[in-house]
Amino acid sequence: MKDLFAALGLMLAIEGLCLAAFPGAWRRAMRAVLHAPETPMRLAGLAVGALGVLLVFFVRAF
Repeated sequence: MKDLFAALGLMLAIEGLCLAAFPGAWRRAMRAVLHAPETPMRLAGLAVGALGVLLVFFVRAF
């Protein structure tokens, strides 16, 4: 559980730094997301989630 909170904190820190450094790019990205179809977004979300689980597995295993 401790690792989960550490990972969430790191994710928030990275997103916050990117948002502070590139606010215009984030705004354009959010507009693009609002107009994107749902199916590709779901598939991308599943792929990124699976990649994250694999990354954590490999970091923990090796």
